[in-house]
Amino acid sequence: MSIWVDENTKVIVQGLTGGQGRFHGLRNRDYGTNVVAGVTPKKGGENVEGIPVFNTVKEAVEATGATASFVSVPPSAAPAAILEAAEAGIEFIVCITEHIPAQDQARTFNVLRDKYPSVRLLGPNCPGIISPGKCNIGITSGDIALPGGPVGIVSRSGTLTYQAIYELSQNNVGQTTCVGIGGDPVPGTVFVDALAAFEKDPDTKAVMMIGEIGGSAEEEAAEFIKKNMTKPVVAYIAGVTAPPGRKMGHAGAIISGSKGTAAAKKEALEAAGVVVAQNPTEAGIKMVEIVSKL
Repeated sequence: MSIWVDENTKVIVQGLTGGQGRFHGLRNRDYGTNVVAGVTPKKGGENVEGIPVFNTVKEAVEATGATASFVSVPPSAAPAAILEAAEAGIEFIVCITEHIPAQDQARTFNVLRDKYPSVRLLGPNCPGIISPGKCNIGITSGDIALPGGPVGIVSRSGTLTYQAIYELSQNNVGQTTCVGIGGDPVPGTVFVDALAAFEKDPDTKAVMMIGEIGGSAEEEAAEFIKKNMTKPVVAYIAGVTAPPGRKMGHAGAIISGSKGTAAAKKEALEAAGVVVAQNPTEAGIKMVEIVSKL
């Protein structure tokens, strides 16, 4: 199994006629993702390599029955695109757009929570989600992913998501689902959401979690793992060598006092029974060791 998406998920691409939306939308389709439509205002009636384009998400949903959306539009248009998808009945929204102002993110998040509580937003500023061999929504390369499980991956960093996938695939360890939650201050999906889904997924036997400095998401994940997880977790926290007191990396990587440091996150995770690696390669090695004993 996989979490949130599978081979039957019908996906629309908001921004399919644009450069980035077209490139990644077609790449997802060629991977095997069931891309059923594109949405671009004033471009309805056109098609992109056989994929029909609609003026609105509502029209696309009514015509295709799509339940997932891939948002690849400029920052100024992304919040409205997300809310349009939710209003049209889309259940799962992946937004890769970066540079959305934090206040716009917060406003969009609150509207989703209040008006559309059943809608899951992944992102913004994230690589998306891939269930190897089944569905790929976003910008993750399907070439490095290996179907068949048994490891689920959740990461704040896009680049480290790819490395985690690659490290496991090189050792012939498959993945059930790989989730990039993004590093912005107000993400639609956090570690705890993915961890809870992986805990429920019968095919996911272990979880790799890639965190980074700033915020409290990793500490919250540690608390959840301690109380609710029965499956082994391997983690890596990026930013160990970050100079104290300096903001760097993702917009969400803001350290408050002693909270949010790599050391504090590592300590919290280890206290929850998580195996914490010193670098991404070691995280892969530790996970291979765990999988060999399952």
